[in-house]
Amino acid sequence: MLNDKMLKTDHKPIFISLPDSARLPINRCNLPADILGSLTFQQHPTDLLLDGVSAMHHDLFFELDKCSDMLERGQIFMNYMQACFQLTTPEEAGAVAGSRCKANYLRLLRGWMFDADEQEAAVLKAWVESRFGLLTRYHKARISSFDCEPYYRYIAERSRGLYNTNALEMQLDLLYSYCQYELAQQISTQHLSLYRGINHFNELEILH
Repeated sequence: MLNDKMLKTDHKPIFISLPDSARLPINRCNLPADILGSLTFQQHPTDLLLDGVSAMHHDLFFELDKCSDMLERGQIFMNYMQACFQLTTPEEAGAVAGSRCKANYLRLLRGWMFDADEQEAAVLKAWVESRFGLLTRYHKARISSFDCEPYYRYIAERSRGLYNTNALEMQLDLLYSYCQYELAQQISTQHLSLYRGINHFNELEILH
């Protein structure tokens, strides 16, 4: 959790954001991590786009634009994912014996929803790191630095989860972009306010 504030001086407010230890210097979206991790972004949200996805998958969004039915758009998306990543026929994508070709975005989401501290969750957290630049701070235990046992366990699970899969991170890129597209079709406001329920507030890390 970020204790974010604007410090008032005699001249102008000083912007306070995430410390360097909680973010990466680069990411793969249209806003830097220090903005994404600040109260400013929460108060003034804007479109958050992943680099290159709309251009690479222009055909998908072109077809979605032509469809006015939500369920049909969902089917268009799932058909596109199958055609793009050969989810049900992985051998056509070059999968060989021993590969983890069944580790697709659907299985990853199911695993993450069952347990946010298992291997699938480590893959999803790593995807957030690389795309948005926000470092994972907890996986089975608090991750205080790059040189601690919880971090070693986290990167081991992340590596096992991604090894020998069929462009799993690219599948997540497309899933995220489709969800953002679909939300824009369903809501009339610029953004939705999301709230996270917690059980033990005193266990949260306050970043200064």
